Amino acid sequence: MAAITRKEARAQVFHLLFETEFHTEASPEEIYALSQEDREFVEDAYIRRVYFGVREHLAEIDEIMARHANGWKPSRITPISRSAIRLCIFEMKYMDDIPAAVSINEAIELVKTYDDPKMRTFVNGVLHGAKTELEEAAK
Repeated sequence: MAAITRKEARAQVFHLLFETEFHTEASPEEIYALSQEDREFVEDAYIRRVYFGVREHLAEIDEIMARHANGWKPSRITPISRSAIRLCIFEMKYMDDIPAAVSINEAIELVKTYDDPKMRTFVNGVLHGAKTELEEAAK
């Protein structure tokens, strides 16, 4: 299988994170292996780094999400939007080679494609709040 674009790789990570929501008994390694087999996506360093990175830093990412979710606990956010937010916060915090605006835009596109249209505004607000917090912390 040929190499995939960053957008395609991001979508694969999003799907992995979403699947993880429903397979809490399985390890991230099991979910990754089964998903790779089922969807036949190519082994990609970005997919591996981001998926396992989100899982490793989940508590921290969810704390950032909760601070900007207007009183909503992460568990109240739809699994689709929660997965997109987690992916985006990881990219903004741990991947210097991706501009925050790109991460936010891609997360919003995922939400627009897979979730209720009303969630787009909510997710946008959460991500812009997280972006501001991360920029302030980096100063």
